[in-house]
Amino acid sequence: MADEIASSYQTFQDIVLVGIQTRGVVLAKRVQSILGKETPALGTLDINLYRDDFSSMKKIPVVQKTEIPGDVEGKGVILFDEVLYTGRTIRAAMDALMDLGRPRFIKLAILVDRGGRELPIQPDFLGIKHEIGPKQEIQVRFQEIDGEEEVRVK
Repeated sequence: MADEIASSYQTFQDIVLVGIQTRGVVLAKRVQSILGKETPALGTLDINLYRDDFSSMKKIPVVQKTEIPGDVEGKGVILFDEVLYTGRTIRAAMDALMDLGRPRFIKLAILVDRGGRELPIQPDFLGIKHEIGPKQEIQVRFQEIDGEEEVRVK
C-alpha cells in the first residue's frame, strides 16, 4: 500500500495522512514511516460524534483525540482505516474532515476490504480484499495496540 501511495504522488508537500482512531492511526503511522524522506504530515481523527448510530448506541463511546497538523483547507487528505465494511465509518470521517475545512481531495487507504457496502464508498489504496458473510467479522490486531500482529475472520 505504501508503494502504491508513493508512486501516486511526486511530492507530499500539501498532503496529510489522517488515521481514523484507533487502528487507522497505526496504519497511517506505518505508511508514513515507509514513505521516507518526503514524509507527509500525520493527523488523527475521532469520528465517534459523527456516527449515524450515535443516539442508538447502548454504550457511550470514548471520544479520542482529533489532531490534524495545520489546516486541511486546500490540501490532499489520505484517510486510513483498517477495515472497510458498510462505508458508514468513512462517511462519518468525511463529515468530520469537512468540519475542519475543505480539502482539495480525500483518498481512502484501507488494509482489508470485507465487502458488504451500504454506501457508495470504495478504497483508492487497498491492502487486501476478503469478502465475508454479514454475520462474520474481520479483526485486525496490531503490535502497537494489541501486542500481536493478526488479521482474523470470526
